Amino acid sequence: MMTNSIYSVILFSFLRTSMKFTCSTSDLLQAIQLTSRAISSQQALPILGNILFEVKGTSCTLSATDLELSIVTSFDASIEREGSITIPAKAIQNFAQYNQDSEVTLEVLEGNQLKCTSKHSKTALSGESAKEYPTIPSVDGKTTFSIEAAPFLEALRLVTFTSAKTSLRPVLSGVSLRTEGDSMILVATDSYRLSEYKLATSVTGELGCIIPVKVLEELKVALASAKGGKEKPDDGEEKKEKEPAMIDVTLSPQQIELKTGRTRLLSRLIEGKFPDYRQIIPKQTNVTAFISSRDLTVAAKRMHYFAKEVNNNITFKFGSGQAELATPQTQLGKDEATISAEVEGGEAKIALSSSYLLDFLSHVEGEQLKVSIMDAMHPAVFHLPGNERFLHLIMPLRLQDNA
Repeated sequence: MMTNSIYSVILFSFLRTSMKFTCSTSDLLQAIQLTSRAISSQQALPILGNILFEVKGTSCTLSATDLELSIVTSFDASIEREGSITIPAKAIQNFAQYNQDSEVTLEVLEGNQLKCTSKHSKTALSGESAKEYPTIPSVDGKTTFSIEAAPFLEALRLVTFTSAKTSLRPVLSGVSLRTEGDSMILVATDSYRLSEYKLATSVTGELGCIIPVKVLEELKVALASAKGGKEKPDDGEEKKEKEPAMIDVTLSPQQIELKTGRTRLLSRLIEGKFPDYRQIIPKQTNVTAFISSRDLTVAAKRMHYFAKEVNNNITFKFGSGQAELATPQTQLGKDEATISAEVEGGEAKIALSSSYLLDFLSHVEGEQLKVSIMDAMHPAVFHLPGNERFLHLIMPLRLQDNA
């Protein structure tokens, strides 16, 4: 009886570790590319350079983490034996990327070897036991809600680029999310420019946190990977339409989980208090100008060649149905431009960073911009005509005498 028991344990262990399944090569590659984005170039532990494979039921789940950000996704597979293993991300991605067969079979052999077999290839990769991989738990939070992906992505596109690129002030390297009444407000700033976007929401109660930009950027990738939702079932003669892709959000005091389709992204939240930016938004406007986005982009790109020699300085003068742009005199020369504009109010002069202006222009769509100026000492505020939910401001530079 004892012998049979020992034999059963050994047999069960073999079956559990000798994972074997067959799947689409494209599904495998897509999952690898998505999860590997959570792998940092500077791992605290060597095994964090691996992707965890877990095969159970009818699906294969891939996970990766750098202990700050985790990405978990799954896809359908034909399972012969369940099991798990971790494989170096670069090695398995190299195999999947250059395998031209539509299907591949993956099988764990003795010694944590992963045998990858397809019609025209046979590859063996060295892995490590899944037992050595850090656990990626779900976020256990009382705050849960769902939001439609399309408007949320629009908000992210117009907000995240203004966050700080360094972690000298951690709160500025994230996006502030808070609720006010029936609005969900996303804000990012690096203290030189700022973007705010107000989304309509049905979320009840007060909500506030600072989300690392990294997880929000990866959310964009995950949504693009999911190809925007699933088709509604055919109902009689009604045409099939795409259901809106949804994002399920779970918040705890320290973590956030974002789930879309079969992909989960988990991240720590940024601790600290986001600055009270509302006090720097001008309360009044002396000049409002409506200007062509394309004309402004073309002029700013040309003038940036000179402006970058003098702190990216471009001087704007609004009035008399036009906007006059000028760079200071530099060793390279100087540049001036006149752009037609619909100007309301008197005249205004302000100096702005060509670099920040071009960055903003590269993220907006639409033919026109609304620019509001109080004076040379207060930030310029940009709106998209017809979309008062969004504002972007750029802090002024010192006016140059010779501009």
